Amino acid sequence: MYVECKSESLSGPARIGRVSFSKTGKTLYYAGKAFQSQKGGYKANYFDLETLEQYWISGPRRDGADRLYVSNLPVEIDEDVRVEYWTEIRREPDKARRERT
Repeated sequence: MYVECKSESLSGPARIGRVSFSKTGKTLYYAGKAFQSQKGGYKANYFDLETLEQYWISGPRRDGADRLYVSNLPVEIDEDVRVEYWTEIRREPDKARRERT
């Protein structure tokens, strides 16, 4: 999934990583944090249950245009999903060693 922190600006730190879901599917878990969907809002669709920080979380796009708002900030890719991201999602296996988009 694509996970971007929106707490400080429209374009914040972002990562591609593997999330897990609660049994009900209402809570997402990533990097030791728990997120719940928020209704409404113009820049975020989830919030951190502990800190209440806002996040944009979505499936990664094949074209790499994952950010909700255009930005030249890099997107970090977690080690455990890097090869899968570049080969299956982006279909660019020659980039499988790249750590960011």
